[in-house]
Amino acid sequence: MPVRRSKKISHTVIRDADMQAIATADIHLDALDHNLATIKRLAPNSKVVAMLKANAYGHGAFTVAHHLNGAVDAYGVARIDEAIALREAGINTELVLMEGFFSADDLPLIVAHNLQIVVHSEFQLSALEAMAALTGQIQLPLKVWLKVDTGMNRLGIEPQQFQSFYQRLRTCPVVDREIVVLSHLSSSDQLNSDITPRQIALFERTCTDGSFPRSLANSGAILAWPECHYQWVRPGVMLYGVNPLHPANVDDVQLKPVMTLHSSLIAVKSIQEGDSVGYGATYTASRNTRIGVVAIGYGDGYPRHARIGTPVLVNGVRVPLVGRVSMDMITVDLGPESNAQVGDYVELWGQNLAIEDVAADAETIPYELLCNITARVKIDVLSN
Repeated sequence: MPVRRSKKISHTVIRDADMQAIATADIHLDALDHNLATIKRLAPNSKVVAMLKANAYGHGAFTVAHHLNGAVDAYGVARIDEAIALREAGINTELVLMEGFFSADDLPLIVAHNLQIVVHSEFQLSALEAMAALTGQIQLPLKVWLKVDTGMNRLGIEPQQFQSFYQRLRTCPVVDREIVVLSHLSSSDQLNSDITPRQIALFERTCTDGSFPRSLANSGAILAWPECHYQWVRPGVMLYGVNPLHPANVDDVQLKPVMTLHSSLIAVKSIQEGDSVGYGATYTASRNTRIGVVAIGYGDGYPRHARIGTPVLVNGVRVPLVGRVSMDMITVDLGPESNAQVGDYVELWGQNLAIEDVAADAETIPYELLCNITARVKIDVLSN
């Protein structure tokens, strides 16, 4: 196929027609092991609920669950369908429904698949009591986590309701008598805020009377608030190598990114000062330079709202994104002296380019970038 050239383009390079130009996410299982070991080192006296919700933050729930089997004490998921899929895939580790159940009709499935549930409302407690009235004691009583709202103002009972809820659960025949009490921190990644100390203090006051196991620490708290590690910690994004405190203590804890998102150059062309690049002509070159076209776009999950200047690595060299992200491609300024060629390796984030830096320039958070990876991205699971 002939290459169309404008008068201002000095050359376009295309080679190796059968080259692989596919957006690929490498999943590094050794990095997953490293991060779990770091969590256990930071919270040596706590059991671990590894968060697998949202397809393990885009890393593949089945892959992560099978790999960590026996290395963690439980997995946390958001929805019952996530839990059932894991059970059907042969995962026998304890599974906790972090949002509980949304309908009493789910309770038979929860019992059948031996799932643990978070109770955070009167509706859920009443449904359990009604189940007990109908069935009496079940063979395997349900393991329950009771959630208290200490300031997130999302899910959870009010602190003043705690004693009543706790006692009703303890006397409910279908509920296991050991109840884990938990809450959720809203600002554990903000080290200079007084919100987390206030939440911890309220949780302590709420839990004063009782020897039950407790859970409060998410990833940020595992790193920064050791006083609230308690009996269970709930690592999410840090398990996958993202530091929620970045860049505050980026050198303190050496987490390793589990995902490396990469692709390759599919075109390289020279443009002149004053030429625009991409849809809407949002970028105009201030010099003669070379532009690289990368086979990735918002159709793969790369953020469309990434700003001009967002970092990209081409052959290990940090270059800026220029122009608007399109469905299948992005463009980068390689620089006038670049020797980059079609087929060269491009890293969008991962082992050599911190996803935290990319997220900052895309005006989002690493969680969203990881969870937005689409089905057309090729997944390579690497054991070392």
